[in-house]
Amino acid sequence: MTAAVAAVDLGATSGRVMLGYVGHDELRLVPVARFPNNPVRVADGLHWNILELYRSVTAGLASAVRDEPGLESIGIDSWAVDYALLDGERMLGTPFHYRDERTARGVELTHEKVPFDELYRRSGLQFLPFNTLYQLAAEQEGGWLDRADTMLLIPDLIAFWLTGSRRAEATNASTTGLLDPRTGGWDDALVEQLGIPRRLLPEPVRPGHEIGPLLPAVAAELGAPAGLTVTAIGSHDTASAVAAVPATEPGFAYISSGTWSLVGVELEHPVITEASRAANFTNEGGVDGRVRFLQNVSGLWLLSESVRQWERESGGPIALPELLAAATAVTRHVPVFDAGDPVFIAPGDMPARIATWFADRGLAAPGSRAEVTRSILESLADAYARSIRQAAELSGQPVSVVHVVGGGSQNALLCQLTADRTGLPVLAGPVEATAIGNVLVQARARGLVAGDSSLEALRALVARTFAPTRYSPAAR
Repeated sequence: MTAAVAAVDLGATSGRVMLGYVGHDELRLVPVARFPNNPVRVADGLHWNILELYRSVTAGLASAVRDEPGLESIGIDSWAVDYALLDGERMLGTPFHYRDERTARGVELTHEKVPFDELYRRSGLQFLPFNTLYQLAAEQEGGWLDRADTMLLIPDLIAFWLTGSRRAEATNASTTGLLDPRTGGWDDALVEQLGIPRRLLPEPVRPGHEIGPLLPAVAAELGAPAGLTVTAIGSHDTASAVAAVPATEPGFAYISSGTWSLVGVELEHPVITEASRAANFTNEGGVDGRVRFLQNVSGLWLLSESVRQWERESGGPIALPELLAAATAVTRHVPVFDAGDPVFIAPGDMPARIATWFADRGLAAPGSRAEVTRSILESLADAYARSIRQAAELSGQPVSVVHVVGGGSQNALLCQLTADRTGLPVLAGPVEATAIGNVLVQARARGLVAGDSSLEALRALVARTFAPTRYSPAAR
């Protein structure tokens, strides 16, 4: 018998609601709703339009219920680090976007209290200027933390509005910089040292935990059956994506490729050493207590921002397939740049920034749009290869194959360049890995997975139902 669950998957540029069907040797997704996720800049900075996003989520869930009245569960994932502050049931302002400039002040304030090397020893998180603890430091300076009684990360906020239950799902909580990766609980001593009110932090729950049934008013709005529950999944979208990597053997690296690229290996225990700190590797929570040992590498944001700039200049749309075909046809050498340089984090004229990066180093920049595109993809592949080599060296885990999941798995040129630069086979797909991982954890929690329900068995099911595309490294 096949049963259905609903996956709410919120990315940094768009969101979707998917129906997932799981049965004996069956796993399939049916798209129900897709919607944009556009930030809004106002006087005090860059914010997420969270109310519009929630409206889109509930409209999508209502459609899911109409299509599948016997829906078993709902799971929610999103990007990491961003949050809302609540006073009772009232949200205090709209969540800031992690690319908002205020985070620079938060870094300064935090490191005045706790140096980064100590923060790394405590949390195992790589330095990123928008990590939650830095954002909270900026809020504290403005007095906002004193007015709040709860902080909820984005998936937890959506779940709260749906159920009235305040929880902190562990995989996303692990990206705040405030979680102890050894115990899986909040580092209360660090929280106190940073001056963050402990009351803000709900207790963490693991993927598979039942958050609660829909509030009666919400169920009525959605036309949902009484008792329809929200289940905690790997609510950090990368945690769900990695759970759905179609790996059939150990020794794999993964690249969750989208706006950002999360590049690393899966481990049983964190690696928190001086070498991993110097290499800026992070230890984030995964499904079933696994550790995602990875680097957060700039991703297809570089290309999407470039396309947006070219569209502004030309006054019309740029056809991405044609642009990628032209980039593939480039035969002359194109230079590579450091895709992880912080200069590329903020929105804006990306081609100009790339040209400036080369000029500042006395190097010739790529010229045409096709060459800029090729340079972006070569630079990403170069960063991927470097991160995979370092992950293997720092963790002691050999890597024999690279799995690329997410939107970037559709970019054939990027996948081939990654195979060439790593010297390893690349298995690309599934595109909707995050939604698949979301669905699988819900299905398992609801007892819908027959037989072996280990993470390895779930991955084997993905491999059978969403066969990846293989890219072999070019002969040298």
